[in-house]
Amino acid sequence: MEFNRRLFLGAMAVGLGASRFSSSKLWAKETAAAQPAVAGPKVVAAAGKFLQSLSDEQRGLVQFSFDAPERLNWHFIPKPRKGIKLRALTGPARKSAFALMKSGLTETGYDQAVKIMSLEEVLFLYEAGDREKRRERRDPEQYYFSVFGTPGMGLWGWRVEGHHLSLNYTLDGEKIIASTPEFYGCNPATMESAPGRILRVLGNEEDFARSAVTKASEATRAKLIVSSEAPKDVAGPGAPQPVVEAPAGLTLPDLGTESATQVRALIGEYLANMPEEVAQARLAEIERGGWENVHFAWWGGLDRYQPHHYRVQGPTFVIEYNNTQDGANHIHSMWRDVRGDFGKSIG
Repeated sequence: MEFNRRLFLGAMAVGLGASRFSSSKLWAKETAAAQPAVAGPKVVAAAGKFLQSLSDEQRGLVQFSFDAPERLNWHFIPKPRKGIKLRALTGPARKSAFALMKSGLTETGYDQAVKIMSLEEVLFLYEAGDREKRRERRDPEQYYFSVFGTPGMGLWGWRVEGHHLSLNYTLDGEKIIASTPEFYGCNPATMESAPGRILRVLGNEEDFARSAVTKASEATRAKLIVSSEAPKDVAGPGAPQPVVEAPAGLTLPDLGTESATQVRALIGEYLANMPEEVAQARLAEIERGGWENVHFAWWGGLDRYQPHHYRVQGPTFVIEYNNTQDGANHIHSMWRDVRGDFGKSIG
């Protein structure tokens, strides 16, 4: 079952009437009536099938021990990686690699991931220089798959990663216990091929945040805009654990109802990438921490193509987004667990 974005947004609209900014009873009632399909067993099956589809040599490239340092070695820049890249896979192995990636995402998240991968071909065509060097750097099939431990047995994990995409999962048997760092980026962020034909892979992640600022009163806006200059990138890119800074900006109650609604919709966009059980677990953690303790902050300009940056931060999570490069048409965004990524609490 895919995370029900429409229901979530409807629940938020009702819930915002509550003084403590809790999610509405509508959400609890509907989700109790239809428990989410559990993704963990599907992930285990997909990972097992993927490994079985590989040759012994390929499996040697893909599989690491669970405690291998490589498990924490994540990044989103274009570079060679450990694991096996999509370009090296054919037939059943290639099909099973995509199935593994799909098993850890909703249709929404999978669609975004595939579009991000396809943008590498656009960059290959856009950029100048030696063709072979460009292809080495810009390749929609240069995304690497890795498995850590044995699927379904004790603690194990898997990763798919390449330029502007890093998806990291930690499981205990068939239970997903961690799904961060989760990174989505895109370049170009907006691409117009013809009048009326526009591709914006992370468009909602930009629009809801900007709307939260523009819908705020002038006095409120002055407090939630931290600086007219945006940071150059997200905090701690590639760091094994998140760089957790003091919350900035304003809490949701202090934003006002209209702006707070937009922030909650923004959070819903990020939740929509993950399987229902992961999205609901994240939402439950936000609820326990208190919606009133969720902060939203903005840096930079408010017009499209002006460098900008935002952060949504609560007691358990931080969403960070940056769009400052290439004429503010190049997005980096991530969801991280402020208590520690990669299931840090397990050891």
